[in-house]
Amino acid sequence: MRVAVTGTPGVGKTTATGRVDATLDVVNLNDLVRDEGLTSGTDADRGSLIADLDAVADRLAGRDDVLVESHLAHHLDADRVIVLRCRPDALESRLLERGESAEKAAENAEAEAIDVILSEAVDRHGLDSVYEIDTTDRSPESVAESIEAVLLGEREASAGTVDFTGYL
Repeated sequence: MRVAVTGTPGVGKTTATGRVDATLDVVNLNDLVRDEGLTSGTDADRGSLIADLDAVADRLAGRDDVLVESHLAHHLDADRVIVLRCRPDALESRLLERGESAEKAAENAEAEAIDVILSEAVDRHGLDSVYEIDTTDRSPESVAESIEAVLLGEREASAGTVDFTGYL
């Protein structure tokens, strides 16, 4: 089984997946892209690498028992896609606390409010393969338990159950 854990930067993907007790190998896609040079350039406006998703897909080809985590993970083939969500005001605070610029924090909070990653995940994978988990007021261990429930088939698909559009 191939699982993608995705979400806006700051929702807790890396922290939660680091606590998941599973037989799947966890791949931090951002590290893989950086460490193996799987890029197609640099986004000068954001100061970040542009992932070459075709090269990433080639690199991960044949790996089926894997959990891939990144804000880009939903762009890859996956059997299940877990979209971590966070209330936009809390997300913005998290990003500012970790040193992101006010502009970048606000941009990500707005993206979270309008469901950018959720919409992309549903477009690519369909409603029956997407699971939302709200991380706003939960511990990383609690979020990891919810991820494990998805992996074990103990949780139903749940795209569209989290609504932050009121924060716009």
